[in-house]
Amino acid sequence: MRAMILAAGRGERMRPLTDRVPKPLLEAGGKPLLQHHIERLVAGGVREMVINTCWLGEQIRAFAGDGSRFGASIAWSAEDPVLETAGGIKRALGMLGGDPFIVVNADVWSDFDYAALRGRCRDGALAHLVLVPNPSHHPRGDFALDRRGGLDLAGPVRFTFAGISVLSGALFDDVPDGPGPLAPVLRRHAGAVTGEIFRGLWFDIGTPARLAELDALLVDALP
Repeated sequence: MRAMILAAGRGERMRPLTDRVPKPLLEAGGKPLLQHHIERLVAGGVREMVINTCWLGEQIRAFAGDGSRFGASIAWSAEDPVLETAGGIKRALGMLGGDPFIVVNADVWSDFDYAALRGRCRDGALAHLVLVPNPSHHPRGDFALDRRGGLDLAGPVRFTFAGISVLSGALFDDVPDGPGPLAPVLRRHAGAVTGEIFRGLWFDIGTPARLAELDALLVDALP
């Protein structure tokens, strides 16, 4: 199984931290956010990865290289301008193989076990989303699930998309080349989208304060 790490964003809300350092290389617990993702993917048995870049992308590529020092194999998808989530994935499909693949946002952190995603997107499913209880900064959530774990656009109880998913390349058959977000694509194919609720540790690193909170948590956990 392969994975794509979305690392092309500018990180406007993280400024001035991201004026000189790309958001995926901001550190928490003594290592860059990107390194956390690569190491957790490898621990979950996922070693072939694609990383897309745009803002200060040369720094990201210089840090991770071919991935060998992490036990991974990394391919790179450079964007200029940034293609957003759906556009970036569409551009990289040729490097992700024909099987469903994991996608993770570089600006989240979680202790989610990526090995648990093996075998998702079967029996006609085009996407499988990991959802979390709504954090205080996003109280309305994003998606609801029905009793069978299918996406329910009318469901009253919504959860927040964790930025972790398994996607099939077929999900992007009707997505044009160029910039575009992922959420409308998922809603358009809601009948072929499943999900699960994760109640472990999860952080959306959207502000310097949230980065500091995560850093404190990880530093406290160090031996």
